[in-house]
Amino acid sequence: MKSIIENEFAEHLKVAQSMSALTDKVETAAQLCIDSLKNGGKILFFGNGGSAADAQHIAAELVGRYKVERRGLPAIAVTTDTSALTSIGNDYGYNHVFDRQVEALANKGDVAIGISTGGSSSNVISALKLAKEMSCKTIGFSGRDGGEMNTICNVNLVVPAEDTPRIQEMHIVIGHTICHLIDLAFKD
Repeated sequence: MKSIIENEFAEHLKVAQSMSALTDKVETAAQLCIDSLKNGGKILFFGNGGSAADAQHIAAELVGRYKVERRGLPAIAVTTDTSALTSIGNDYGYNHVFDRQVEALANKGDVAIGISTGGSSSNVISALKLAKEMSCKTIGFSGRDGGEMNTICNVNLVVPAEDTPRIQEMHIVIGHTICHLIDLAFKD
C-alpha cells in the first residue's frame, strides 16, 4: 500500500514540475478574466463530473474570496442549477445543458471557461463555440493533447499529462493561481 501512495505522490509531482511551461498562457488567461471583470463582465464556468466540481470550486473562490479581501466578483458555475440542467437536458438533450445557459446568461465581453480533461466533451465544446459567437473570451482547462479546445479557445491551458486525476489536480492549481492574480487586481 505504501508504494502505491508514494507512486501517486511521485506522479503528482512529476506533472506539477512540468506546469511551468504554461506560465505565459496562465498569465494570458488571468488577464482576460481581470479585463472582463474590470469592464463589468462576468466569468461562467462549466464541465462534467469532477470538472463540474472544479467549476463550482473556482467560481466560489471569486464570488467569495481566495486569499485577500476584495469585493465579491461575478462568477457563475452553470453546473449547479439542477432544475435548469434537468429541464434543458430533457427538452433539448444533454449536449445543450451548458450552451443554453451561456445563451441566457453571457454577454459580450464575458469570459467562458470550459473544463474538460480531454478537451473534447461535446457539451463543453458546444458552450464554448456559442460563447465565442457571442463575443465572449473563451478559456479551456484541458489535458492530453488539448482536444477540440485548441481550435476554439482564445487560450487553452493544456496540462501535459494523460492521467485524468493528475490533469484535474493541475486544473485546481491553475484555477487557484488565476484566482490569486484576480484577487491582487481587485484587493481593497
